[in-house]
Amino acid sequence: MEATRLAKVFKALSNERRLELFRLIYSQCRQEEVRSQKDGKGCCEGIEKAFTMACGCMDLSRSTISHHFKELQNAGLITCTRQRQTFICQVNEEYVEAVRSFLS
Repeated sequence: MEATRLAKVFKALSNERRLELFRLIYSQCRQEEVRSQKDGKGCCEGIEKAFTMACGCMDLSRSTISHHFKELQNAGLITCTRQRQTFICQVNEEYVEAVRSFLS
């Protein structure tokens, strides 16, 4: 991954609340993967993280969390889709792997 994109990723994660939010999304992603492997459900069942769950876990307003989600999306770290009144977010593993490679 080029340096410009990596800089954008690190800039997005430089905010401590955004970093905490990304960690929350990422850990939920891992838990859902384990669950889907155990019960044999397909990847469509492995929905990583709902926006409303993040609102319940963090002491921030919905608009602030929405802003942080947009910043993480703009950096390419997550993708979000809307299902009715819930935003479902998935971690972009390609970007996570690029950060791992850069740090090793």
